[in-house]
Amino acid sequence: MSHSRRVRIAYCIDSFDIGGTELNAVRTAEALDPERFELCVAHLQADGPLRERYEKLGVHMVHFPIPNLYSPQTVRQGVRFARFLRDWDADISHTHDIYSNIFYVPWARLTGKCRVIAGRRWWYDAPRPGLIPLNRWSYRLAHRILANSGEVAKLLAREEGVSLDKIVEIPNFLAKTAFDRLDEASRIAQRRAWGVPDGAFAIGIVARLAPVKNHALLLLAVEQLAPRFHLVLVGDGPSRSELSKLAHQLNIEHRVHFAGEVISPLNLHQFFDASVLCSLNEGFPNSVIEALAAARPVVATAVGGVIDVVTDGVTGILVSLGDPARLAGALQLLEADPLLCIRLGESGREAVREKFHQDIVIGELSTLYEALADNRE
Repeated sequence: MSHSRRVRIAYCIDSFDIGGTELNAVRTAEALDPERFELCVAHLQADGPLRERYEKLGVHMVHFPIPNLYSPQTVRQGVRFARFLRDWDADISHTHDIYSNIFYVPWARLTGKCRVIAGRRWWYDAPRPGLIPLNRWSYRLAHRILANSGEVAKLLAREEGVSLDKIVEIPNFLAKTAFDRLDEASRIAQRRAWGVPDGAFAIGIVARLAPVKNHALLLLAVEQLAPRFHLVLVGDGPSRSELSKLAHQLNIEHRVHFAGEVISPLNLHQFFDASVLCSLNEGFPNSVIEALAAARPVVATAVGGVIDVVTDGVTGILVSLGDPARLAGALQLLEADPLLCIRLGESGREAVREKFHQDIVIGELSTLYEALADNRE
């Protein structure tokens, strides 16, 4: 496929904060071929820890500050965005989250020229109920809606009424470095830095400390396990204080290590003996595919897009919500059977390499971008 110029994509985000959606967006921008695609990052929030990564790409960035979704200033910024798309001659407007869907999509359609992609990367947990009908309207206006898992795609069709011909499944992906492994000495050193004693069975979870991630279930499970089991929580968020208090109440605070938010190019799951994700719901489990890329055995709750990634007994162990005894039992099983850990880890590593490797997913997205650009209105 040949183009007289690079495909111009208005890459529309809400913020530069660290989260699953935000990290996937910046990783995608970094992975796209700059000889084929020209990005301009449109953003609602001005600053955040991920801004520097976009700046290193040398892409144009335009701030559209809005106080909320309903003010006169929001309308003015919407008109400004539409004019920007027209003047820049954008081929595609691509939004990634609920706020960017609601704000950018209608104004992009008003230009009458560029193709509009909306995103669905979450399960049911909208920030506010009032946003749901507004987001549903954005789906009606968009030319395509990207779903990051098969289960999310089914949800779009079943509960949002989106026609199947508008839904495209583009999963989150793994960078090539996600498969890299450090030597054993480096692994031991990091575990010690987190406070995990030598010889302990280290359970790890990499997730924002928020109610939807259901860390309390994992603490209740650890309370049932022998003293050799230690838990490392990587991430920060509003639930940290509550979880710290719960660990103290369960008398396991000496076995629970709060690592905080860790920004690292390394796959952090390689430092654990087993990785857990016990969310109440998940659109797509970034943490799980990263754990599998590190060849870690995974125990996860069977919710949302998790079941698109983990095959029970083959690439991990699935457990039900609200059952700390079942979760504890799965972790005991892994600790008692090193060969099972190896089998699950290696099977998972090969599975995610085949489906979620960066080269595969970015190739699919690039093909979509170019096909849509060839069919501009």
